Amino acid sequence: MVAAVGSAALYTDRYELTMLTAALADGTADRRCVFEVFARRLPDGRRYGVVAGTGRLLEQLADLRFDEDDVAWLQAEGVVDARTADHLRGWRFRGSVEGYPEGEVYVPGSPLLTVRGTFAEAVLLETLVLSVLNHDSAVAAAASRMTSAADGRPCLEMGSRRTHEEAAVAAARAAAVAGFSATSNLAAGRRYGIPTVGTAAHAFTLLHDDEDAAFRSQLAAQGAGTTLLVDTYDVEAAVARAVALAGPDLGAVRLDSGDLGELATQVRAQLDALGASRTRVVVTSDLDEFAVAALAAAPVDGYGVGTSLVTGSGAPTAGLVYKLVAREDASGAMRGVAKASPGKSTVAGAKRAWREMDGDAAVAEVLVVEGSAADDGAPVPGARPLQVPLVSDGVVVAGGTTGADGVRRAAARHEASRAELPAQARRLGRGEPCLPTEVRSAAPSR
Repeated sequence: MVAAVGSAALYTDRYELTMLTAALADGTADRRCVFEVFARRLPDGRRYGVVAGTGRLLEQLADLRFDEDDVAWLQAEGVVDARTADHLRGWRFRGSVEGYPEGEVYVPGSPLLTVRGTFAEAVLLETLVLSVLNHDSAVAAAASRMTSAADGRPCLEMGSRRTHEEAAVAAARAAAVAGFSATSNLAAGRRYGIPTVGTAAHAFTLLHDDEDAAFRSQLAAQGAGTTLLVDTYDVEAAVARAVALAGPDLGAVRLDSGDLGELATQVRAQLDALGASRTRVVVTSDLDEFAVAALAAAPVDGYGVGTSLVTGSGAPTAGLVYKLVAREDASGAMRGVAKASPGKSTVAGAKRAWREMDGDAAVAEVLVVEGSAADDGAPVPGARPLQVPLVSDGVVVAGGTTGADGVRRAAARHEASRAELPAQARRLGRGEPCLPTEVRSAAPSR
């Protein structure tokens, strides 16, 4: 039997601990450092990204420890030496974190998270931070494209059976951040206060001797406000029986196969003719943002989305990286550092982030390098600040970021942030990020 991982501290890559071991030995482990999380580029076809997972990350960071079983296993496997083992027994993250509020949109270069602490503290957060943010932000970006294409019609998350069991809960949360109104996942409902939905599958109809018996049973158990699945056999006949049994107050019918646009049009006309004008038409069946957009003219009242959502709709990771951008030198001063690798170069120095506005419309992302000639400590004129404190001296200070309250706040932040974006942000085809990024390090010309 494989033993379970003792704590989230081991949700990391070995090289983080081998770097720590060497840094403890050479005396650099206590150097103050600044790491930033950012995307070099957006996944193909994306015009913006969505920050998601911050609340989940803070929940884990608050209690991040190496327990004795963790340390014993690391020593037994030869991952760490005795000095590093002793260090890990008392290891805590005592640094600070600031970042974009969860739900905020971002573009390439945006410093979504800035981690400040000693090298020994900050380096060990890399894999956990990226695991959470890369997954959740990828799902949220796909969800945002879907809710944008739905143009106010509700989207329902139904992807639990298409991913890992814990990823399913995280995906439901990320979808809610980006505007999905409900989930089929009960664990997500309990943990994060997301409304849950679900009535019956085709198996329930097939269980009964005929469709009439299945509908009667469901209506008896759930009432006339339920959603009846009408495409197991003949859709037209099923809709007629559904209204006959439930009456005009039938909550909804669901279509899960065929030409959804054509069927929705036919079913809407049939429902109206039968006096069930308030009965909604909900569609499912391997939908993605393109399918949702294609159904914009159809009389559809809601979309159930599964596989494409939980897999990021073709982009299962947000492509975020965690890079050292500043560190303490031998004199005790902070200095910016950067990679010069082709295709993977970075910009030295921690950045303060602002969104330049023209009235209520966003026009650019402005990043001011701390300590540079451009950094006078003043706000950027005509811009709103993007970063907020999340952790101070190892203590989570961002109130309302976790649990159900965190999801609600993040969803509101996303709705407001997306509304600021230019019209091209809604386009689903290939194109450039919807906002340009300006990095300021030189003094302004006079």
